[in-house]
Amino acid sequence: MKKKNYDESSISILKGLEPVKQRPGMYTRTENPFHILQEVLDNSADEALSGFADKLVVIRHPDDSYSVEDNGRGIPVGVPPGENISAVEIVFTRLHSGGKFNKGHEQIYNFSGGLHGVGVSVTNALSEKLLVRVRRQKFEWEMLFKQGEVNEPLTKGCKTKKTGTFIRIWPNSTFFDDGKIPLKNLIQSLICKAVLLPGVTVTFLDEVKNEEQSWCYKNGFRDYFSEGLKSLELINSSWEESSYIEKSNTSYNLGEGAHWILAFSSSRAVIKDSFVNLIPTPAGGTHESGFKEGIYAAIKGFMEKQNLMVKGVRLIAEDIAQKANFVLSTKILDPQFQGQTKEKLTNRNAYKLISSIIKETFELWLHNNVEEGKKIARQVILSAQERQKLSQGLEKKRFSSVAVLPGKLTDCESNNPTENELFLVEGDSAGGSAKMGRDKGFQAILPLRGKILNSWEADRLKLSTNVEVQNISLAIGIDPHIKPEEIQIEKLRYGKICILADADVDGSHIQVLLLTLFLKHFPGLVTNGFIYICTPPLFRIDMKKRKEKQLEKIYVADESDLKQQIFRLKKKGIFETDFSVSRFKGLGEMNSDQLWETTLNPLTRRIIRVSISPTENSTTFKKFNLLMSRAESQSRKKWLELKGNEANLDV
Repeated sequence: MKKKNYDESSISILKGLEPVKQRPGMYTRTENPFHILQEVLDNSADEALSGFADKLVVIRHPDDSYSVEDNGRGIPVGVPPGENISAVEIVFTRLHSGGKFNKGHEQIYNFSGGLHGVGVSVTNALSEKLLVRVRRQKFEWEMLFKQGEVNEPLTKGCKTKKTGTFIRIWPNSTFFDDGKIPLKNLIQSLICKAVLLPGVTVTFLDEVKNEEQSWCYKNGFRDYFSEGLKSLELINSSWEESSYIEKSNTSYNLGEGAHWILAFSSSRAVIKDSFVNLIPTPAGGTHESGFKEGIYAAIKGFMEKQNLMVKGVRLIAEDIAQKANFVLSTKILDPQFQGQTKEKLTNRNAYKLISSIIKETFELWLHNNVEEGKKIARQVILSAQERQKLSQGLEKKRFSSVAVLPGKLTDCESNNPTENELFLVEGDSAGGSAKMGRDKGFQAILPLRGKILNSWEADRLKLSTNVEVQNISLAIGIDPHIKPEEIQIEKLRYGKICILADADVDGSHIQVLLLTLFLKHFPGLVTNGFIYICTPPLFRIDMKKRKEKQLEKIYVADESDLKQQIFRLKKKGIFETDFSVSRFKGLGEMNSDQLWETTLNPLTRRIIRVSISPTENSTTFKKFNLLMSRAESQSRKKWLELKGNEANLDV
């Protein structure tokens, strides 16, 4: 067979929105079009957040298209300096464009929902049609896009005294597993926007059902909180407070901080909502971790000063967090999220900022409201005593029958499975660093030898003869092939089972093999949310000059994150001559302190919880079968050619 020539003509450069169309999974969720609508919604919310809009309307049309309208300033229609097309066209047709890059005092969007630079350009790329109307400069302007390209150029229409933006999108179903937007998610998002924008009226008009819903919380958090906690017995009156940086410094920026409301209940909390610049973060992140740590430190300090501690009772953060109802709205100048869908904040400084301001303000509140503080303390002690009692009961059950643990397992000291963590580590070298870097009180390490068996089509006999699978089973205390509803949680030795592999292709392969094992043979662990994936860094940036203390060392997740970090450094006047970039070849190359700081420390690490809802279960199994079954080799080849970017499973 004659070889094809490989020369400069073989190099392709994707222009405009083509990268999005060819690899949509890199830019948005492809289960349904909700996220591309949310990008439009977030832009209108940013106008309200900046104080330029007080009305936001979303309409569901009979043809499954959606429109979003606000009465803000309207997208600029002029031609930016150095360009030959209007700002409207640039915003919808170019990646990494928009008005949110210039950060700082008196900028047009000092705080906005993230800065990935894609936004509505991705919405346009993945829509069959997109219509935009802008009311600005005393006229109404209109432009139409089809398949991401300009179909009708920007035209000036009739005169108007109003201002604002109207955008209607027709999602292209070929890019999504399900072409319909889940109304439940959309309505929840709209309620969140209304809560976080006091005085702003948010309306949803469903033309299909001929229904209209409207929300306006004049008192914001307090109205929302009172409505959601009607059925709960509260221990304290709701505490609402806010704190923001009033003077920029080397660690934090002017205006960064948080607004929150908090109330403790006698039963488990029902409201635990967190946001960053109006963006919901259902997976939490560093801001939420900092909030919980600040509450814990404040209550513990209060109890010690008031001599409320009980001998023999050891408090942990969960004793406090499980009864804490809260809404937390954080402002971060340059938020960094885990993925384009922005469900989890990853800024490390956010943890330090929020934990410090919460501890200081909450401890002051507790000492000014001593009686309410004592009620909270008594409830916290009861929670700790219940946890310890449960732990002792589980301990008796677990050790009533002696089990032989695998020899390579380095176990932890704690007997409390709710706080214990097991790390499945790739190789003995990485296992050695993990053993030295871990907190031996609650973290256990089990090194694995190379890539484990592809167990998707393995039967019980084959599993029983595989040493690595048996070691995992013995370590966690659960046998394979037990149905999710029959799983005996009391036998589980660890509340978190964490996959810790290198941040490279081989590491990703090991992750998928372990996920295959758990999904197929230990489904109860997945459905109950016990499986986690660690995300160790691939790069480290070392500063040569100490211009800013917090920038001496920066850990970077991947190549995409590296480019963003370098871009941010240059924006701050720090250039490539001022720093060096090193790449970790593997976990074994990291010393124990680095591994603790980036991957093991619960306060600063980034881990992903693996969970599958009942509605996603069949879809996930089909995807795994396509990728892991030997019988699907031809189908897998075709799928990889079309959607190879989705091979990095998001489960």
